[in-house]
Amino acid sequence: MDPDLSERCRTVDPAILGPRVRSARLRAGLTQTEAAGGGMSTAYVSRIEAGQRRPDPALLLQLAERLGTTLEELLTGVGPQQDPEVRTRLTWAELALSTGDLSTAGEHLNEAAEILAGLAPDTLPDARREAAILRSRVREAVGDLDGAILLLEDLTAQSTDDLAWLELLTALSRCYRESGDLARAVEVGERGTDALDELGLGGSDEAVALTVTVAAAHFERGDAAHAARLCRRAIDLAERLDSPRARASAYWNASVIESERGRPAAALPLARRALTLLEQTAGGRNLARLRSQLGVMHLRLDPPEPEEALRELHVAEEALRTSDASSVDLASNHMWQARAWFLQGRHDEAAERATAVLESLGGSAPLVAADGHVLIGEVAIEQGHTGAARTAFQRAVMVLSATGADRHAAQLWFDLGGLLERVGESDLALDAFRRAAASTGLSASQQRLHA
Repeated sequence: MDPDLSERCRTVDPAILGPRVRSARLRAGLTQTEAAGGGMSTAYVSRIEAGQRRPDPALLLQLAERLGTTLEELLTGVGPQQDPEVRTRLTWAELALSTGDLSTAGEHLNEAAEILAGLAPDTLPDARREAAILRSRVREAVGDLDGAILLLEDLTAQSTDDLAWLELLTALSRCYRESGDLARAVEVGERGTDALDELGLGGSDEAVALTVTVAAAHFERGDAAHAARLCRRAIDLAERLDSPRARASAYWNASVIESERGRPAAALPLARRALTLLEQTAGGRNLARLRSQLGVMHLRLDPPEPEEALRELHVAEEALRTSDASSVDLASNHMWQARAWFLQGRHDEAAERATAVLESLGGSAPLVAADGHVLIGEVAIEQGHTGAARTAFQRAVMVLSATGADRHAAQLWFDLGGLLERVGESDLALDAFRRAAASTGLSASQQRLHA
C-alpha cells in the first residue's frame, strides 16, 4: 500500500470517513451485511458509517474493493471521475475567459468549486491553485480589482519560486497599479525582480513582462526617467530572447511611456512595432489594448488625427469584446472614441457616449469616470451651457478627489483647472492646479517657484 494512503488511513477523521463509506455502499446497491462480507460484522460496518470507528488500512482496503471504489476515494473524497471533471471544467473556464465570455467562465469555475468543496481540503492542490488563478483573472476582467488582489495576495504568499509565481506577481503588481496603489505595485514588482537572478529566470518572457510592469508603476509614480531606463532594459532583453511576445511587451510599454511624456511622435513607431509583433502571437487582450493605445496616440499628436484614432479604436473595441479584457478596458476605449468624436465636432454623440460610459462604470475606474465628466463639461461649453459645464466639472472634482496621486490624475487636474477658469470657478481652478502639482510630487516650495 502507498505509504501516503496508509498514513491517511491512520489519521482520517471517522466522522468524515463514515458518510463516504455509506455513500459508496448505496451507490453500489449493497446492504451493510453485503458490504461486510466475511471480513467484518454488519454492526462494525454500521459503526464505521456512523463515524464511530476507523478501520485499519487492510480492512478499509477490503471494504473499498467490495464497494467497487478505491481506498483513495474513501480517504479523500476524490472519485475516479471527479479529478478529470474538475480539470475539464477549469479548461473550459480558461477557454471561455480567453474569448471574453466571462459569464461562461464564471459558471465553469463555480461548477469546479462545487466539486472541490465536497473534497478534503488538502486534495487536488494543483487544481485548487489553478481555479484561484482563473478566478483572479475573471475578477480583474470584470473590474473587481479588490477581489482579484485578495486572491493574488494569497496565491503569491504561497511562493513556489517558479515562472508561474512570477506571472502571479506581475498580475498582482498590475492590479495594484490599476487600483491606484502605486507604492505596493512597485514593492511587489521589485520583489519579483529581486528573485529573477536568484531563480535563474532573468532570461525569460516572464522577466520582460515583470520589468515593464514595474516600469509602468514607476512611471505612474512620476519617475519617468527610471521607467524609461527599465523599458530600455526590457527591450534589450527581449531582443536577445528573440521572442515576439516579449519584444511586443517591451516596445508597447516603451511607447506608452513616450506618449505620456508628451512625445507621441516618438511613441507611434514603437507602438506600431509592438502591434506587428503581437499580431504574430495570440495577442488577445494585449493586442486589443495596444490598438486602443495606438488610437490614443493619434489623438495626442499635434494636430490630432481623430479619424485615424477612431479606426484603431473601433478595431480594438471588437477585439476587446472577444478577449478576456476587463470592463474598464472597454470603458476606456469608449471614452476615447467619445473624445475623438468631440474633436470632429460631433458633440451630441460625444456627450451621449461619455454618459453611457459613466453609467456602465458605477463606482469603478475613477480616472475614466473623471475623464467622462470633463468631456461632458467641454461639450456643454461648446454648446454655450455654462451652468451645465460647471456642474460637470464639479463632479469631476469630486471623483478625482477620491483618487491617489499619479501622472494621469495630475494631467486631469491640470486640464480641469483650465476648464474651471473658463466657467468662472476661480477658487476651484486654483485648487485643481495645486492638486495637479501635488500629484506630480512637487512640494509647497516647488509649487511657489513654478507659479
